[in-house]
Amino acid sequence: MPKISHTCSTVNSVDPNAPFLDFEIPNDPTRIEVRRSTRRRRTVSAFREGTTIVVAIPARMSKRDEAQVVPEMVAKVERAERKLRPGDSELGERAAKLSKELFGGLARPSSVRWSQQMQQRWGSCTLDDASIRISSRLQGMPRYVLDYVLVHELAHLLEAAHSERFFEFERRFARAERAIGFLEGWQNAQGDLTDLSDI
Repeated sequence: MPKISHTCSTVNSVDPNAPFLDFEIPNDPTRIEVRRSTRRRRTVSAFREGTTIVVAIPARMSKRDEAQVVPEMVAKVERAERKLRPGDSELGERAAKLSKELFGGLARPSSVRWSQQMQQRWGSCTLDDASIRISSRLQGMPRYVLDYVLVHELAHLLEAAHSERFFEFERRFARAERAIGFLEGWQNAQGDLTDLSDI
């Protein structure tokens, strides 16, 4: 199981002074955080915050019940994310479809792959070999957000610089502004001040 930490809180947010137990699992970036809340009576929920899966449980839940509920809720989040997480081949197919719809098929990447190492940018396009890399942080985000990053990188195959011509290409994706807003909101929540002008 990935890293696990426990926090206790009287509200539905983490108490930064609460003690926690943290377990490291090599090569697994996911962390599981169990949040106990006195406001929560019976319900249990789970959601992702960046590389952390948060499981929110009632403060009075027994350790025995927690041991049963937490793996179930983590599995539920991971199942839901798998539906939103295409593999490299599906990523390439999605890029090809977007290129055909928006650019008449003129943007032709040699490869489109996920990148676990990309933590400062959402995507990159290497013009020398026409390859595109997409940050794995986008896995599980709404499809239109992933599509926007793909379109941004595809546009670089048609116009290298962030010129007016480039942004004309990018604006062909109707939900570009909404996707940028989503990414900015996500970054602000993570304390990430990276400039989205060069994603």
